[in-house]
Amino acid sequence: MTAPPMSTCRIALIRSLVLTPLAMLAGCGRGDGPPAPLDPAALAVVVARPGAPRERLARAIDGLFADSGAGETRALVIEVDGWIVAERYGPGFDKTTPQLGWGMSDTVTGLMIGLLVADGRLRLDESVPVPAWQRSGDPRGEITLRQLLQMRSGLRNLETASPAFAADPARMLFLDGRDDMAGYAEAQPLAAEPGRQFAYSSATGVILADLAARVLTDRPDPDLRRQVVGDYLRTRLLEPVRLRSMVPEFDAAGTLIGSTMIHATARDWARLGEFLRNGGAVKGAQILPHGWVEFMTAPSPANQAYGAQVWLNRRGGDGAAPLLAGDLPAGVFAATGQPGQYLVVSPRQHVTLVRLGRGSADQDKAVASHLAEILRLFPER
Repeated sequence: MTAPPMSTCRIALIRSLVLTPLAMLAGCGRGDGPPAPLDPAALAVVVARPGAPRERLARAIDGLFADSGAGETRALVIEVDGWIVAERYGPGFDKTTPQLGWGMSDTVTGLMIGLLVADGRLRLDESVPVPAWQRSGDPRGEITLRQLLQMRSGLRNLETASPAFAADPARMLFLDGRDDMAGYAEAQPLAAEPGRQFAYSSATGVILADLAARVLTDRPDPDLRRQVVGDYLRTRLLEPVRLRSMVPEFDAAGTLIGSTMIHATARDWARLGEFLRNGGAVKGAQILPHGWVEFMTAPSPANQAYGAQVWLNRRGGDGAAPLLAGDLPAGVFAATGQPGQYLVVSPRQHVTLVRLGRGSADQDKAVASHLAEILRLFPER
């Protein structure tokens, strides 16, 4: 006997009963359902009222630490209006662990130079007192302090190379320049007319540190140079800003290694960011000269993405993408260092964020993406 034909409505009903569960199964694991439960330990690193959605912030932080493609995150501190709202550390690190700032050290050196300018010992638009550049006919004698601070001195510099030990930073820090880093940096010829081209240079921070030593003492004794610069930095900046863990290193010639070798805890790096966010003041007391932070965070004529010893979250003159991509408020700036060190300040959000760790240049892009995601959670005020 032949079965009677099914009606159209019965066919539709059967299809719905069979296909709907299959569709539901197909959607599993694709992020269509609710997110997985958050580890209580991941939530615990964020205070109850962080000024952003708490669970979303905890998840974003957890994502940064869990992402092997972003290298090794050793510390993350987020402050809002000077209060720590989130803090997390990797294995072997905690709030008392000083960590090397690498290129973030540039910013500390830039602040010290601002104090020397305020004291009248250095002038922004005069040629700098490097004896090797003052010989008659030497075009380097035209380089000004402003141009050094804005990374447009024109001095020849090979910041990266393959193999890595052929690059100038490696040679200056660890090879033939290590005993007199300023001498190595200041011996470089011009590759461009001073002021015309931007070129980030680790050597510049050492030249600036050498200038500090030269105007604080006229004696070349390494121990004396180390003492006068260390005392000046401590009494004029570190103690007033309460950067108690910050320790600078010096080379054998007594020159502060002002581009790379300054250590501090993640909390003190964040405290430095808050100092910048407040225009160089601590609890209303002005430590830096008025307008110095504004100068540091104003775009350089040679690169709109760089100020004076800090990076700006703007598109560079060469069309390069901003430091932190995405829809972020104007005015975000950062001290950065390789590999993967970030001190990010967002004045309009009242936020300071520090990430310390290690990784490669490719992983650094992932770090920046995570930090932008975290920063976007905080409202503009």
